[in-house]
Amino acid sequence: MTLPTVLEVLPGTPAAAAGIRAGDELVAVNGVIPTDVIEYQQLVDDVDPSFWLERDGVRFDAIVEKAEGAPIGLRLGSSIFDRVQTCDNHCEFCFIYQLPPGLRKSLYLKDDDYRLSFLYGNFTTLTRFTELDLSRVVEEKLGPLYVSIHATDPDIRSDMLRNRRGATSLRWLEALLDNNITVHGQVVLCPDINNGAVLERTLAETIIRFPNLATLGIVPLGLSKYNTEPNLRVHTPSEAADDLEIIHFWQERALDALGRRIFQASDELYVQAGMDVPPAHHYEAFAQHENGIGMVRAFYDELDRLENGTASTAPIVTGEWRSMPAAPAEGYRAVRHEQTDPDANEGAMVIVTGSYGAAVIEPVRSRLEHLAERSIRLLEVPNSFFGGNTAVAGLMVGEDIIATIAADRQPAGAYVIPDVALSGDMFIDDVSLSAVQQAANAPVVVAPATAAGLLGAMR
Repeated sequence: MTLPTVLEVLPGTPAAAAGIRAGDELVAVNGVIPTDVIEYQQLVDDVDPSFWLERDGVRFDAIVEKAEGAPIGLRLGSSIFDRVQTCDNHCEFCFIYQLPPGLRKSLYLKDDDYRLSFLYGNFTTLTRFTELDLSRVVEEKLGPLYVSIHATDPDIRSDMLRNRRGATSLRWLEALLDNNITVHGQVVLCPDINNGAVLERTLAETIIRFPNLATLGIVPLGLSKYNTEPNLRVHTPSEAADDLEIIHFWQERALDALGRRIFQASDELYVQAGMDVPPAHHYEAFAQHENGIGMVRAFYDELDRLENGTASTAPIVTGEWRSMPAAPAEGYRAVRHEQTDPDANEGAMVIVTGSYGAAVIEPVRSRLEHLAERSIRLLEVPNSFFGGNTAVAGLMVGEDIIATIAADRQPAGAYVIPDVALSGDMFIDDVSLSAVQQAANAPVVVAPATAAGLLGAMR
């Protein structure tokens, strides 16, 4: 077990008054050695919790004087203190297997840990879930959780996961739902494997077996040029349209039977099919917004509100780590980037995005120009780094952005990059934002991937 390190102590807080410093290692709280930040948070919510810490190899005690439930004022460097439960599946469609060599080690970690599902929205298959895990989740009400379903047919699911436990592990999903734990599901849709008739069975059985499932997101397979699985291929436009027809049909059956649509198709599937996304009420409060489901509709509706002069609202980025001040900001729900935007040059504001982003923004570009009072053009970044069908803005890499901007010969007031491509100041290929800024012949601005965020950056 690795001792968690204190990453930050806020000045003027009970932790600072007790003499706790950044760099101290946490051994125990109230005599208990916590295994994760969830257990830690429960312990420090007590009145005057006692800490056992280690500094420079020397262990010492500290009493933190505070009221019950009051914030303590420190942030830790990790969320899991014992050991992340790794994934023992070997899914042929797993994108981790499609990464090129040489990226940072954390990108190759396959987790299947319900705690990371609760904290950060990571999807778990439940193949390593146990009775002890179920007991803790139910007792502490650790929801929502996020579960990869893929198929309800046990043989197909176990084949997809390449794990015989995949045939039976959905029993844990039933147990979670029976104990009133909120769960969101996911299907990664692979042509000729779990689409078509298999998808029909999955949606029909979900209504019967898992009627309390909050939502089920259906997202298309993503393939990079590093894929080595001969059975995998991307949807054709007609196949995407056929699968959307199945999803829409079962949405209505779920609405009739349960009063909710449950099933939600990813924006990418609509782009692949060349179809318009449905209205907002299809997305049931945009519960899977960060999974690429409903982002387009939320963007368009937010733009409508901005044009009408009403309040600009966008789906709130969720994640239970936000309710635990000690938890580090990790994963795709974390804050991506914060900066002071530089002044733009004369010329068009250039939105740098992937081909899917360009397909979404181009139909409303003139409306954005009117609101921004600036001319706007789109600069589509081919994803040479990953190849395949990786066309979402979140997978743009610094290397490709630099090459695309360097080849851009038109005048630019500023280049606007969506924050979803960044983690802090780094792109997924470990190229820094500053490297992109140095290569550009105009200021580079990072904008939240919302209508208001985009317009704010361009103004």
